[in-house]
Amino acid sequence: MSRTWGGDGGGGAPALTAGARPDEARRHNRAALLRRLHVAGPCTRATLAAELGLNRSTIKAVVDGLAEAGVVTEAVPAQRNGAGRPSLMVLPEPEAAVVLAIDVRVEQVAMAMVGIGGQVLGRHSWNLHHRTRTPGEVITHIAESAQLLADELAVAARGAAVSVPGVVRRDDGFVHEAPNLGWRDVALGTRLGAVLRIPVQVANDAELGALAEHVRGEAHDVDDLVYISADRGVGGGVIAAGRPMRGTRGYVGEIGHLVVRPGGRDCYCGNRGCWETEVGEAALCRALGLPEDTPRGVIVAELRSLETAPLPGPLDEFAEWLATGLVTVVNVTAPDLVVLGDLFTALPPAVVDHVRTQVHERSLVSRAVGGTRIEISPLGRDAKLVGAAELAFEPVLGAV
Repeated sequence: MSRTWGGDGGGGAPALTAGARPDEARRHNRAALLRRLHVAGPCTRATLAAELGLNRSTIKAVVDGLAEAGVVTEAVPAQRNGAGRPSLMVLPEPEAAVVLAIDVRVEQVAMAMVGIGGQVLGRHSWNLHHRTRTPGEVITHIAESAQLLADELAVAARGAAVSVPGVVRRDDGFVHEAPNLGWRDVALGTRLGAVLRIPVQVANDAELGALAEHVRGEAHDVDDLVYISADRGVGGGVIAAGRPMRGTRGYVGEIGHLVVRPGGRDCYCGNRGCWETEVGEAALCRALGLPEDTPRGVIVAELRSLETAPLPGPLDEFAEWLATGLVTVVNVTAPDLVVLGDLFTALPPAVVDHVRTQVHERSLVSRAVGGTRIEISPLGRDAKLVGAAELAFEPVLGAV
């Protein structure tokens, strides 16, 4: 299966300082141009020159070099506007640089081979059960599936990135704790790198969801955003001034453990009344009158059946707790945009509208900026996979 994850985004390379050596300038210009094509898609040489602030002779040299290396091609656009000879479009060659994106969830692992431009060249997924959820089993299955994909597509990944629902040390991909997987102290980055024999990065799933939204989703034109996902647990990723907020060694984003209901339900983190206990998957099941172990598909179907239902309804209290946590998140981080992902994408419109209104009325920051935007993710369940691909591409594009 092949498709492209759409959307525009930023992420240009930083400007070089005066006095940079010619070889440094060439590498910088090459990486910046390729990054522009990867994120925002094909365009003309004139557009590249204008957007990157380079003269035409420099653009010509860079494009010619990339074309000679088989990284880009030039073609007449399919649709012509006006008379005269159309300008050639510069297009990235997806298979010129390929990465492996992996999303480890509580109940499933999804993986994809992704080429330049965000094109999915092939993908594979499998369900996890209690005995197949151990780190060793997951690593073995990832390695086997990666080899099968590489053989099937006749491509080799230059790097990989993994999304994990847990507390991850970004330095080396060490998973300190992933409670819903039952993992603790797993050297995932080191172990996967050894079996895949390519550089492997590991990050928290919500952090990668935020990255995906910033590059290819709802927040492609926003520099300050919060991405909040609800699966078995609740997590958050923050982009501030266009850059991921990672905290000490990458340990940031555990917003599901904000205490919103003192004396509430026990949480595995050791607190009581965490936001996760009020708006996570189990809480959503309780609100819908379903057993807490109800399969994901049934939960989503039940939510879809309420699509046109107004409030008040079965999700009235759930909406209040969602708004309560969001008020704190908005007051602390002051984002332009909050993107709701995973299970939250199936919430009825009336619930999302009510939450928007509540946040605007109860948050000092939201009122100050005229109303913080709160939107549903357009990337759906692919968000973490898209984010993993973008993370893997960060070092790769500069080395093509």
